[in-house]
Parts: sequence; C-alpha cells; structure tokens
Amino acid sequence: MAKKEKLMIIPLGGLGEIGKNMTAIQFGEDIIVLDAGLAFPDDDMFGIDLVIPDISYLIENKDKVRAVVITHGHEDHIGSLAYLLNEINVPVYATKLVCGLVEGKLKENHIGQYTLNEVRHGDEVKIGCMKVGFIHTNHSIPDASALYFKTPVGTIVHTGDFKVDLTPVDGLLMDMHKFAELGRRGVLLLMSDSTNALRPGYTESERTVGEAFRKEFKEATGRIILATFASNISRIQQAVNTAVLYKRKVLVMGRSMVNNVQIASELGYLNVPDGVLIEADELSRYTAEQILILTTGSQGEPMAGLSRMASNNHRSVSIMPGDTVIISATPIPGNETGVGRTIDNLMRLGAKVVFGSNKRIHVSGHGSQEELKLMLGLIKPKYFIPVHGEYRMLRKHGDIAVEMGVEKDHVLIGDNGQIFEFTSRSGQKAGRVNAGRVFVDGLGVGDVGNIVIRDRQQLAMEGMVIVVMTLAQGTSHALAGPDIVSRGFVYVRDSEELMKEAHEKVAAVLERCEEEKIREWSVIKSQVRDTLSRYLFEKTRRRPMILPIIMEV
Repeated sequence: MAKKEKLMIIPLGGLGEIGKNMTAIQFGEDIIVLDAGLAFPDDDMFGIDLVIPDISYLIENKDKVRAVVITHGHEDHIGSLAYLLNEINVPVYATKLVCGLVEGKLKENHIGQYTLNEVRHGDEVKIGCMKVGFIHTNHSIPDASALYFKTPVGTIVHTGDFKVDLTPVDGLLMDMHKFAELGRRGVLLLMSDSTNALRPGYTESERTVGEAFRKEFKEATGRIILATFASNISRIQQAVNTAVLYKRKVLVMGRSMVNNVQIASELGYLNVPDGVLIEADELSRYTAEQILILTTGSQGEPMAGLSRMASNNHRSVSIMPGDTVIISATPIPGNETGVGRTIDNLMRLGAKVVFGSNKRIHVSGHGSQEELKLMLGLIKPKYFIPVHGEYRMLRKHGDIAVEMGVEKDHVLIGDNGQIFEFTSRSGQKAGRVNAGRVFVDGLGVGDVGNIVIRDRQQLAMEGMVIVVMTLAQGTSHALAGPDIVSRGFVYVRDSEELMKEAHEKVAAVLERCEEEKIREWSVIKSQVRDTLSRYLFEKTRRRPMILPIIMEV
C-alpha cells in the first residue's frame, strides 16, 4: 500500500507526562490537530512561566494543517492554542463553553484573526478527507467531548479526559449509546485517557463533593474560603449552590477564576442567582458567617490568591481565627511541598483547614480502572494507544486493554514524537518527528532552551563570580584589577581571605600569560576560568558560574 494511503497518529504532547496534550492526525495531505495544551513548569525550571509542545512538525507542514479540534476547556488542552494559531491560522472546532474560554485566551494573547466554529454534541463535521464527530462525556468541566474520526482506513476514537458519572452536576449523562454504536460498526483504533489507570474501582461522582460542602458549610461559624481549579465549573456551581442554601454571599477572587465564572455564567453553564455575588469592597457590610470567598491557589502557587492570603500579603483578604479554608483539589505531582506550606501558614494564622481525599471535598475528573474497562468493552478496538499519562500509567492501561481482549501486539505504547502508522489491516510504530518542550518566559517563546535552563540552575545552586580585568591594548599586562565580584556564592565580608587568595590566583594567571605572550582574549579568559574554578572548588566544594570580563585600554 502506498505511503500516502496510511493514517498517521503523531502525539506531540501528553504521552509519558501529564499535560500539554496535542496530537496530529494525518492522512495524505490533511492534518487535523487534536487539542493544544500546556503544562506548568517544574520547580527546577527557574523563571519559566509555561511549557508548551514543540510544534515544529506542524509548522513544517502548515500547508496540510486543516483545523484544530478541542475536547474540553482545561489549560492542558487549550493553553497553547494561541501560540499555535499565531503560527498557523486555521479554524478551530469546539463546543460552546470551550469556544468561550478559548476566545478569552486568544484576546488576552492579542491573536487578531481566528475562526472559532461552535459545534454541538452529536455533530459531525467534514475536515479534509476525514469526518470528525463530537460525543458528550463527563469530566470536571461541562461540555467535555470525546471525538471520533472517520478516516479512509477506518474509524478512530479519542476519549478526551473522561469519567463515567451517573449523577453529574449538570444532569447530562455521558452518551454511552454513541460509543456502543461506534463499537458495533467497528473501530480501528482507540486512544483513551490513562490518568487514573493505576487506581482500581470507579471514580466517585462529582455530586459527592456537594454533600461534603454542605457538611462543612453547616459546621462553619466564620468565613469560608474555598480554593479550587478555576476551570472546574461543576465544582464552582456546587459551591455557589451551597452558599445560597446557607445564605452566604460569594466573593470570587483570582483573575482566572473571575474570568471563567463570568464566561460560564454568560454562556449558561453556571447558574448564580441575582444578588449572590459581591465585590471585595462590600466585604465589610456582611458578618463572617455570611461570606464565601472562592479563590484560586489550590496547588500552592506562590502568586495565587490562597497562597497570598496564607503569607499575609493579599490586598483584600487577611486570614482570621475562625475562618474555614476548604482546599477542593489534590496536589498535582510536584506541587505537594507548596500545598503543604500553604496549609501550614493558614493554620498558623488560626484558620481551620479542610483538605485531603478522606474529607471527600475533591473527586477526580478521570475514570478509574473499571471505567477504562467499560470504555474498552464498548468500543472493542482493533488497536489501542493509551494516552494522557506518565509511562507507568500508559503501561498499566495497556495491560488493562489486553485483559479486555485487545491483542497484545495491537497495544502500542509510545512517547511524544512517535509516529503510529495504520492501514485498514495493520498498525505499527514507524519513525519519529521532532517533539519536546518549548519554554515560555515572559514574551519569549522558545528563546529559553536547555542550556539557559542549565545556566539558571547553576546560578540558583552555586551562584556566580565575576572577574573584571583591564589590560593594556595588545598585551596581557594588567593595568587595573583583577576585581572579583560575587553574587549568590559567598558573603564577601565573611570571606575576605578566600577573595584575597582568588585575586592572587587570577593575578598569577595574567602574569603567566604576559610571560608567554598570550594575547587572545578567549585563551586568557579560559585560563582565568579554569584556575579560579579549581581553586574555589578546592576551598568550598562549590562550582559557581565564573564570568571573566576583559576591558582594553
């Protein structure tokens, strides 16, 4: 079969990691991009604001990119869309709430021209040589979709993020019938969410959180401060419902929380009765037991609302004894320390802090093992690619698929950049494309690479030493200096002897260079750097960044 007749699935993000989900689905001259997400930086990515997928493959093939289709409105699925559309202006297909959230992001990023096509669940749109259908699923945000792609070699299904919630907050059940119908007609490939593949059983309904909220609200005697993800509209709805039940006014804080509440309310996905929402300057009009504050910062982010309150530098809210703080989220791996620090600080200020899964104030938006089995049983795919998860999660989901009857060699586990190639009768791994992380730092996208990150890590861990030398023109004779300046390495006043000896070592290098008639600045700098590095390591067991600077007179 000719190469052009093969379907290629190319994950550019979301395999072997949580976040920055993006997949290219290509047949012949047509590419559809599924999701365009971001990830948040690790602790050792100093100064980095966001991490987005490497889209160089899409830019190289921009003439073939026909559209972007989005599963739901979480940051790890829409967060890099503005960066993608800035490079490749193609139409975007998504449900109503997703379009609202995306439009806000595109305006924020000053993307001038874009085409947002609003679709409904049950719609099927023709994009290039493929038909794309949207299926209603349950997740921790309304309007979430699974997608199917009818391609010339067969149907493929991508679940998006999902769980099977039989009592969803908005009352809209997942469309099991459509999954079963696709399964009956035959599915070549299933790509399924692996986030909770290691968790046995079922994921609890979002509605159980509402019951936990009612219990905590009933017991609270002072203000209630509730932190959750700004995009978890279902959770926000339950918080508002409980506030209304206990006659509390609601103050929404945090830019993303305010934006999302406004968009979801305008589009009809969030129902807030008139007179319930108040502004910060109205707080003093109400007693403590009449207030609910909804805020961001459930992950201990230093600049988010809850963290600022915990460190006593929030401009509108100070924590007081008697406050109840509810953290309605579990820490994302890597954020545990920040969350723990925030909880400690809140407790020091006298607040009662409600957190942890045993309180049932948070449930996952992702299906556990039994729900993953149900999806595999409904779809009955010929081939299976587990997606959206770290490697151990993908591997476990692959094992579950084999249990459910998928042939072992038809389970394809890969990583970002892997090309999965399919015909109507075969599926295999076939080559790779460029894929990786692109760092966003301020207005710079991709200008900070691994070398800069490594430099920042060295500066953070070891500090720096600057050596300034003034040399006579065309010689290595020192007219002034060397002057040694240290930042983040040692406290100079307490290390005069060390600095004095370092000065002598550099002076000796310059004398040797003069004797040997070395004139090249690069050689002089290299010798100063090597000598000083050896000396400082010998004396301190530290390796600061050493920057020799030569001025010529």
